[in-house]
Amino acid sequence: MPTMLIDEPLAVTCVFSDGSRAEFSFGGLPAPQLARDLAIGLVELIHPHGTADKAGTVNHYAQAIRGMVRTLAERGFTGDAAQLRRGQMAEYWMGCRGPREACTRAMLEAFAQAGGHLSEGVLELATGRPYNLQPNHHTLPPYTESEWQRLTEACRTLVEKSYAAHRQALTAASRGRHPLGGGWEAENLRWLLASIGPVSISEFGRSIGISAAVVHNRGGFHDAVRDMFPTLDVLIAYRLLFGVYSGIVPDGIDDLLTDDIDWAGDATVLLSYVKGRTAAESLTLPRRSVRLLEQWLAHSTLLRSFVPSDERRKLWLGLSRAGGDRRVRQFDRVAIQRWVQRHAVVGDDGRPLKIHRSRIRTTHEAMRDKSTWIGSGRATIDPNHTPAVEGDHYLTAATPAQQRAVETIVEDAQHDMLRRSHLPMVIAEDDAAALAGGYPQLMAALDLDDTVIAELIGGQRDVFSAACGDQLSGLHGRKGKPCPARPWVCLLCPLAVFAPRHAANLLRMKAFFSRQWQQMPAAQFMAVFGPYAARIQQVLDRFDPAVLTTAAGQVDDRDDELPLRPEELTA
Repeated sequence: MPTMLIDEPLAVTCVFSDGSRAEFSFGGLPAPQLARDLAIGLVELIHPHGTADKAGTVNHYAQAIRGMVRTLAERGFTGDAAQLRRGQMAEYWMGCRGPREACTRAMLEAFAQAGGHLSEGVLELATGRPYNLQPNHHTLPPYTESEWQRLTEACRTLVEKSYAAHRQALTAASRGRHPLGGGWEAENLRWLLASIGPVSISEFGRSIGISAAVVHNRGGFHDAVRDMFPTLDVLIAYRLLFGVYSGIVPDGIDDLLTDDIDWAGDATVLLSYVKGRTAAESLTLPRRSVRLLEQWLAHSTLLRSFVPSDERRKLWLGLSRAGGDRRVRQFDRVAIQRWVQRHAVVGDDGRPLKIHRSRIRTTHEAMRDKSTWIGSGRATIDPNHTPAVEGDHYLTAATPAQQRAVETIVEDAQHDMLRRSHLPMVIAEDDAAALAGGYPQLMAALDLDDTVIAELIGGQRDVFSAACGDQLSGLHGRKGKPCPARPWVCLLCPLAVFAPRHAANLLRMKAFFSRQWQQMPAAQFMAVFGPYAARIQQVLDRFDPAVLTTAAGQVDDRDDELPLRPEELTA
């Protein structure tokens, strides 16, 4: 909760949703009453009253207060917000930058909403159209598939190579002994580092009674440190690869603690993290992320044993460089771009790939397989997004190949809707005359001749659950090739004709749907079998009850009654 201290010096103390605190002082400004009124407006913009929920965001508003107060004071203004005039504010806003104008407008408007007094002209101007239009901030598009592959491979290669070297170093250290007695051997250097921890070259030399220059000349020290403890290069690779695998927002990855990892078995992890612009969230990690997390914890265990207890809970620990004891404090964009240049990760234009960690999240979602998505309005990538926002940020930011795939899915869905609008073609008896007389629309749509009608009635065109008007039509596969559709797809196919002889197979399929319903989550069942389960009842309702009673005696409710693939069998 934001707290405003009105006594001098004027200050605003904030407690944000993630538990962090920050204080912003406005003491010593030349127009203290105006600063106080603007600070009241600022309090209304801070969480939970407003949307500002980070110290960096509030700092922008604090700088805007100081800038506005000092600028107006230089022009002779020393009053409060009620004494501001329309022309005075128009002059100020026309002469400042867009972000500064946006911040001060918002604070004046919030001050008025909190009960503060502004002249009518100033309030109207503050809520009106800004003079400095803010540039549109477009969502960064996903990386191309080739760029994504190069980035992933670079990270994976470095991670695997460094972890293999670390394990070999630990094995060597277990065979080593103190260099004073065992000599200047690689395994002895690693043994000593495992005993005293990450130290500078000078401290390492003092531990064996020699100077840093002698350690440097003998060689092997920096390689030993690099193998025993993760350095900045390795840390960057792990964190980027973790973002590639998990899709967690960058600020969520930055602040992870070991306490945030909840192991739910050997292969499942529920990871809790804080997303900067919302609050605490959790995610069940994909299998690759779990394995990478296990590897990182093993890779950093030795270093974690030597850091102070208050730092030990941090998930991401690493040394700034091999040959020093300084740990990584900041994971900034400059360090990442230098890493890109060192490891020759290039974009499609041949230049060093620009790494935006938010773009990694976008690409992760764009590349993610959506085959099990259930289509619910609540099933969004981020629970804080509406489907419309996710469509704007992710679906429209697709590669050309994905865009074509999306268009194909839309076309198939439209065809499915049209097919479902057709009533099922069910004939009450195995009679060609009944088919020709009762279903003229079917005859016209399929352009059936006497031979085809006879085959439909006689059973020569039977598939599992119906008779097919034309198996080579290409409706569900390549034209001229036998239809590859699964048995239940016939239920919604406009080419299907259902006769009494199909009743037993239809009842077997209905029993199969019932078994699947018992073993599948409801949402997944409705996505896979829902439309067909609804249609099969429509078909059965049009049969004579006596036909269904007779057919029911032939149904044993077993999987081997249907032509199923191994993955379709019920448990």
